[in-house]
Formats: sequence, C-alpha cells, structure tokens
Amino acid sequence: MTTMESARPVVLQTLGHACSQNADVLKPAEQQLQQWETVPGFYQILTDIFCDHSIDVNVRWLAALYCKNGIERYWRKNAPNAVAHDEKEVIKKRLMSDFTEPVPQIATQIAVLVAKIARFDCPQNWQELIPTLMQAVRCEDNLIQGRSLLVLYHVTKTLASKRLSTDRKLFTDMTQSLFGYMAHLWNTHLTIFFQLASTHDDGMVAAVDRCKLVLKVIKKQVCYGFSEVHRSQEAMNFISNLFPQLDAFLDCRRSLWGSHTMLEKCEDVISCMTKMLLELLELHPVSYVNFIKITLNFVVQYNFTAKGLLFERFAVNCFNLMKEILFNENYKVKKNEDANSAVTLQANAIVKEFFTPEVLAEICQRLVLNYFLLTTDDLTTWDSDPEEFCQEGGGDSYKYSLRPCTETLFLTIFKAFREFLTPVVLEMAQAMQGPCDPEDFAAVMRKDAVYNSVGLASFDLFDEIDFDSWFRLHLLNELKVKHKSYRVIRKRVIWLMGQWVGVKMSTGLRPLLYEAVLDLLDPQEDLVVRLEAAQTLKIAVDDFEFNAEQLLPYVERSFSLLFLVLQEVKECDTKMHVLHVFSFIIERMGSKIRPYTASLVQYLPLLWQESEGHNMLRCAIVTSLIHLVGGYGSESSQLWPFLVPAIAFSTDTTQEPHIYLVEDGLELWQVTLANAPTVTPELLKLFDHMPSLLEISTEYLRTCLKICKLYVEVGARDFMQAYSGVLGSSLLSVMTDVRSEGVILVLKVVERVIQVFPEEGPPVFQAMLPKIIKTLCDDDESDTPLISMHLIVLSRIIVHNMNFTMQCFQHTANELGRDVDSMFGYVMGVLFESMDIITQPPKKKLAGLAVASLLSQNHSIVAERFPIMINSLVEVLNDICAYDDDGNVMTDGLVIEDSDNINDGDNDNYTFTEHDKRKRLLRRQDPVHCVCLKAYTASQLKACEQLHGKPAFDNLMSRVDKEVVKELEDIFRDRAC
Repeated sequence: MTTMESARPVVLQTLGHACSQNADVLKPAEQQLQQWETVPGFYQILTDIFCDHSIDVNVRWLAALYCKNGIERYWRKNAPNAVAHDEKEVIKKRLMSDFTEPVPQIATQIAVLVAKIARFDCPQNWQELIPTLMQAVRCEDNLIQGRSLLVLYHVTKTLASKRLSTDRKLFTDMTQSLFGYMAHLWNTHLTIFFQLASTHDDGMVAAVDRCKLVLKVIKKQVCYGFSEVHRSQEAMNFISNLFPQLDAFLDCRRSLWGSHTMLEKCEDVISCMTKMLLELLELHPVSYVNFIKITLNFVVQYNFTAKGLLFERFAVNCFNLMKEILFNENYKVKKNEDANSAVTLQANAIVKEFFTPEVLAEICQRLVLNYFLLTTDDLTTWDSDPEEFCQEGGGDSYKYSLRPCTETLFLTIFKAFREFLTPVVLEMAQAMQGPCDPEDFAAVMRKDAVYNSVGLASFDLFDEIDFDSWFRLHLLNELKVKHKSYRVIRKRVIWLMGQWVGVKMSTGLRPLLYEAVLDLLDPQEDLVVRLEAAQTLKIAVDDFEFNAEQLLPYVERSFSLLFLVLQEVKECDTKMHVLHVFSFIIERMGSKIRPYTASLVQYLPLLWQESEGHNMLRCAIVTSLIHLVGGYGSESSQLWPFLVPAIAFSTDTTQEPHIYLVEDGLELWQVTLANAPTVTPELLKLFDHMPSLLEISTEYLRTCLKICKLYVEVGARDFMQAYSGVLGSSLLSVMTDVRSEGVILVLKVVERVIQVFPEEGPPVFQAMLPKIIKTLCDDDESDTPLISMHLIVLSRIIVHNMNFTMQCFQHTANELGRDVDSMFGYVMGVLFESMDIITQPPKKKLAGLAVASLLSQNHSIVAERFPIMINSLVEVLNDICAYDDDGNVMTDGLVIEDSDNINDGDNDNYTFTEHDKRKRLLRRQDPVHCVCLKAYTASQLKACEQLHGKPAFDNLMSRVDKEVVKELEDIFRDRAC
C-alpha cells in the first residue's frame, strides 16, 4: 500500500470480497484486511469508504466495523503500530464533516466509532468535537439532527463511563455547559411529539426517536454529570417535570393501540424515563429524597389500582423503584439516634406516612392476587416447554423480569412492615386452606398465588404458622388430587414444603416428606411437578437436620426415579439441575450409600453416553462421581470399568473437552486413587496423561502432585517400575518453571518417594538432588519455607541412604569444582543451624535423626562441628520429648507403639479410606515414628565414642556448652524409652 489514492481501489475490492458468501473468496480477503491493520493510512482509507454513500451498503458497513475495531487497538499513542497523528486528524475531520448517513446500522457504527475516539482524545485532543455536535443538533434538518444526536449519545455514554477523577471533572464541566440546552431540547421535542401523536401524524415516529435520543443523553448527564444533583436547580426541575411527562406519555400510549410500532417506541421512552429515576435513586439517594413521595404515589397509581399491569418493563422499573426506596441504606433509621442523618430521618418519615396499614394491605393483596397469578403465557410455556418454565430466575433477574421482581418487592415490603402484613397474609392463607374445586381454575390460580406468598415469607412467619399440622392435615391431602388443573397446586405445595423444611418442620415428619416427593417423581406425573419435587428433595437432603437413616428406605427408589427424569429431560441445564439432586444425596448419605452400588452402576455409562457434546453436563456428572466414590470408599473399585475411562477422557489434553473437564477429572482421579485398595493396569496407565498435565498449566499443579503421591503409595513397586523415570523427569521439569511454593510441593512428592522406597527412591531423582545441594550452598537464598523443605528432603536421604548421599555430594562437588568435604561440611552446617526453621515436629525429628546418624560416620565434620551437632540434637529432643505421667522419664512422643489404636482418632463414626490406612502403615514403617530419637542419639554417641576412642570423645564433649551437656544428661537420666 503506497499512497492513499492508489490503495483505495484495492481496499475497496478486498472489502467487497470480504462480503462474499463464497469461503474461497472470503477467507483470503479477511486475511489481507488483517495484514493491513498496522499499515499507515489504512484507517483513513476505510473512513473515506464508509463515508461515501455511493458505495454498496454492505461494503460500507464492513469498512466502518473494521475501522471501529482497529481504532480500539491502535489509536492510543503508546500502542504498538499506533495510528499516526496526521492520519488521526484527517479521520476526525472527515467524521465531523457529514451527519447525513442514510443507513441506520452504519450510522450506529459511526457513532460508536466516534465515541471510541472521544474516549482517547476528548476534550484535550479533540476540542471541536462537542461544539460541532451541538451545532449539528441545532440544525433544523431532521436527518442531520437525528444523526448528530445519535453520535452525541454514544459520546456522552462513553465519557460518562470513565472513572478517573480528572475524567469525571471533565464530564461534570461538559454537563454543566450542555444540560440546560438538552433539557430545553427535550421539552421542545416532547411538545412536538405530543402534537403529532394527537393527530396520529406520520412524523411522530421520527419525533419519538429524537425524544428517546435526547432523553438518553440527559440520563447520563443527570446520573453521572452532577456530584450532588440536588444542588442543581435545572436538574431538580427536570426530574420534577418527569412525573407529569410520564403521565402524559402513558396516556399517549393508550391512544396509540392501533399502531404496534408506535406502541413499542412509546414503551421504550417510558422505560427509559423510569430507568433514569431508578438509576438516579441508586446513585444519588440523598438528592432523591425530595422525590420519594411522588414516586411512591406514581408507582401505586399505575400498578396497585384498577389500572393494573400496563406493560412488563414499566411494572418492573416501578417495583424496583419502590423496593429500592425501602431497601436503601441511606433511608433506614439506625438504632443509634445520633448516627441518623437529616436525610435519613426525612426519608423515613415520608415512608412511614405513605405506607399506612390500608395502603400496605392493598399493595400486598394486589401483589399476591394480581401479580403472583400464573399468566396465560406461563401456562402455555408449561405445556409447550416445561423445562423452560422451570428455569429459575436467580441473580439479577429481578431487575428485568416481572415475576422475580414482584416476589422481591413482596419480600422487601413484608420484612419492612411485618407487623402489619402478617395478618393480611395469614387471612389469605386461611381462606385458601383445604382443597379447592379443580374445575374452578381461577380458584386454583389464587390458591397457588397465596401459597407462594406463604412460602416466600416462611422465615418471617415462623412463629405464626404451625407448619407440622398444616403439612399433615392439609398439604399432603392436596397432593392426592390428581386432576390436571390441580398440577399447579401439586407443584406449589411440594415447593412450599421445600421452603419450610429448613424453617419449621419436625424431623419426625421427614419420612412423610420423602414419600410425598417420590410420589410426585413418578413418570405418570406432570414433568414440571416432577422437577419441582426433585428440587424439594435436594433442599430436604441439604438441610442442617438431615438424618441419613430416615432417607435409607427411599434411596434406591429416589435414584431410579431421578434417572428417569434425567433421561426424559432434554436441556443441559435441566439435566444438570437433576444431577445436582442426585449428587447431593450421594454426598449427604456418605458411606451409607454403599449397598446401592448395583442400582447406580447400571445408569452411569448410559448417562455419560447421553451427555456427549454437553461438556458442562459432563462436569456435573464427574462432580457426582467424586461424591459417589467418596461414599463407596474401597467398594468404588466396582465402578472402575466406568470411572477409569471417564477419568481418562477428562484428563486427556489431546481431547478438546479437557478444557472443561480437567479440573473435576483430576479431583475424581485423586479420590479414586485415595479409595483404591490396589491398582489395576488400567488405573496405572492413566499416569500416561500426567506429564502433559504438568506441562500445560500450574493451575492444576497441587492436585497433580497429590495424585503422584497417591500413585507412589498405592501403586508402590508396580508404579515405580513403570513410571519412575517419567516421574523423575516430569518433576525436574516442573521445578524449573514454578515459584518457590511450587518447588515445595514437588519436594514433598520427592520426600514421599524416598520414604516409601529408601533404597530405590533417591536414584530416581539423581538429576534433581544436585539442585537441592546447590540451593543449600546459595548464601543469597532467604526463602525460609523453601530452605526448610530442601533440608527435610536431604535429611530423609541421609537417614535412609547415607551412601547415596555421599555419592550425590561427590557428583555435585565435581560439577562445581569444589572440595567435597568442605561442601558437605557447609551444607551440614546449614542443617545444624536451621533446626528452628523446621516447625513441624515430625519433620524436625527427621532432621534430628539425620544429625544423629552422622555421629557414627568417620568424617571430619564430626570433629569440626560436634558442639553444634549436640546442641541441635538437644533442641530437637526438647521439642519432641515429654515427661511421662510420673514426671520422671522423658519419652519420644512421636513413636507409635504396637498397642496404639490403629484408628488414631476419637471419632468412631469416621470412615477411614484406603489412603488413611496406607498412611498409617507408612507411618509405622517410618523411622520418625518407629525409632526413638532419645535412644538412637544415645546409641550414636556410644558408636562415636567407640569409633574415635574415649579420650578423643571426651575431648569432643568438653567442647560442648556445659548447660547443653547438663540438658542432655537430664534427658538420658533413664535410658528406657
């Protein structure tokens, strides 16, 4: 691309090819456009193309899109391949020279593009932007005014979103200079629209669009352009006028029922007006105090009177306005009167004055009996798409959807005025008690709505309702009515039980609840009812007072019915929902799930197969399997024919789904090994996936290393014979790429290997051990936990394999060109002097055993460092030894006697896994727990005396501090351990 003039035809042609439906033409064009992104002059050409109205619309739209995306990446001054200053100036002038774009979609792209530039350049480097826009806005030409308003809106929206203090100050200044004119423009366009709408003139379409754009600009200015809105009389006047203008717009909407387009446009403006009030209330609650009363009157007038529901978005915004007024912390009176501001007291007085018992009763009854009712659309969805009907609207859905919004408002009002509303709800509930005529569908709908209110307010009605009696005498009977219309009540009743089970239901009634749930899970029941029953079962099982014994008689049937539901539903979200119920049962039943192995095994492969292509569902399945294996313990080996392939698929980095499954797959792998009584070749072969898993990310490092340790313990010699080389090289590779925390985790695996295989283990890490020695020789290393772990591994090697230790030091000394004896002495000095940084008693004893083992070695270090060696040993002995019950003899508290309880715990209900058993056996074989340090130290001192002779030994002891010698004698007073 040489010059702009010569390149323009080429770019134009390439854009045309990029609009092609032919992939052979499209892909090369896209690649070419991508290559041009960093070429100087490219965005100037694109601007020239999309501003040329004679060019094909699709080409212009694509040019605008590419220009917008490129500016986002390359407009910053410090961006790589940034757009040149001269090119920027040409682009900005071109964009501000014409507001006559005829195509709305392209006009929107251009407006967003201008806003992105404004984010970087306005106002310092683009001072003419706002004046140019305002001049165009004042133009009488409707097209120019409309397009300039569109640009002004996007620029205002972008600048309002900036949060740095300097940017906010600039936006405040801009608002103060423009707000008065924008408010005037709003009133002018609003008047014009109402005049045109009164005669149904065709010009009202363009007029209402301009009203909406002006309003959206003002909304950003009011909410983000004033630090304190109430200090601006212009802003307060505008907000005051908004309420009568809303009345006028709502009246206008009624007169335009004949035009669907105009109806929607009016609703858009009304929604924007109410959203402005809502956003103003959230951002400026102090300024909004003056509008609380008029807002509440407005909400009640249009939503809780005979006018009823006008349209959903309007009702949602109105309800959220009322909720926010009641919920806002700035309006709540605190118990400490001195902490209440004048604004708080004023707001609280307005709210109390407005919400009289009569008003509250009317609002409550209309919420329940009007807004809680299932609509025709609801029932149509129930029949046509039951899974869609059951989708829960959690999170922020109350901000957008009517039903969750209505329920949230009900709860907010009920909690704020419980003493007034409790009798109202109880009266409605009393009126609906007992089965109603299934043929009277209106009565069915009212009962459903009232039961909904009792369920939502369950925590606040705790002391008012005897739920046990209601449950036994009335609710269970309602579940027996099988009329089709009564499915609404069956669903609501089982939901109601779920709401109350954790609030006020006797534990003795749980079996009756389980029976009711299972009856409603029957395949003959309506699917929506079955899904609600499954959710209630989950809530009951997840309750604090859950008793596994009570559920035992129902477990097998529960699994069977839940799997039937899983097979019947189609949506992934619904399957996951039901699967979570299944998972909860497994998790809460724990080991009591074991008798039901056979009934579960038959479903799992089928479920896994049906979930193919649904990665999130498979994640949920793997999560369930984790709980399942934990519950089955060693008996989970019966599931291995299914579990092992599932683990293999989830952790195979060559399979694309591993991105979703690997985390849960690793956890399943870990729990499977922990509960494995032994390993099979198939389980062993899974380790083929480990090297690539350790390479792809450190995110899973901790779990991967736990799995490595488990293989060392459960796989033992079979594992080491097959994978010792892979393990050693993989761990060495990991150590070079992780921070000290990761190195510590790796060294823990190394220590475990040496512990299990004292002779064969150290050579596996032949290449790693010199790194350990070099680290301990590094005077600059100050990471205490890291040094501690290095010393622990070295101590383990010394205790188990002294010959190999000396070979490693010899190899490292040769590699570094140092004397082996001086290097060994230096590192041992680090060990002797660093006992205090090893904090865990078993690890400190291990280091003590290593020090003691050196006493019998014929090495110069004994003579050179004897006093500090004894001092270190006394320190360790004092830490791990304690006097017996008689206070006469110090014993090693870490030695496990043969008579010790194998459970090593006080909790008789705890089920020990195979992993627990292996760890216990390993502890019994570990010198830390089977060698008495006190006795071993004494024997090593004796061996040292025999090796060097008594005179030399006495000379060594004479160099030890007398206080330390006295402490040692006190410890050895009784040689028995």
